[in-house]
Amino acid sequence: QVQLVESGGGLVQAGGSLRLSCAASGRTFSSYAMGWFRQAPGKEREFVAAISWSGGTTYYADSVKGRFTISRDNAKNTVYLQMNSLKPEDTAVYYCAADLLRFTTATMSYDYWGQGTQVTVSS
Repeated sequence: QVQLVESGGGLVQAGGSLRLSCAASGRTFSSYAMGWFRQAPGKEREFVAAISWSGGTTYYADSVKGRFTISRDNAKNTVYLQMNSLKPEDTAVYYCAADLLRFTTATMSYDYWGQGTQVTVSS
């Protein structure tokens, strides 16, 4: 079992920044990959970024590449998503997720999910 709790969402103007955090507990954090996903109203949940168990490899969706950075601190059991140059189309509920067996961008591969944190970007 893995428990995930996101924080750091909020309301920001276009061009601004936010940093999301996801605190994990349960299994050994450094043994599994982590990802961030988002879901806007009326849309399917989509991949945003993922990071390997060691933090040495990262993947990004094309829509956020160059603006968002995923990182992790295995000593603190926490994964982060630094979001810069935010756009109104980034507005969504953001979820962190844990993939115990693989390191992918596929939503269906992830085993555990947080409750989500709302990010709203005003124009």
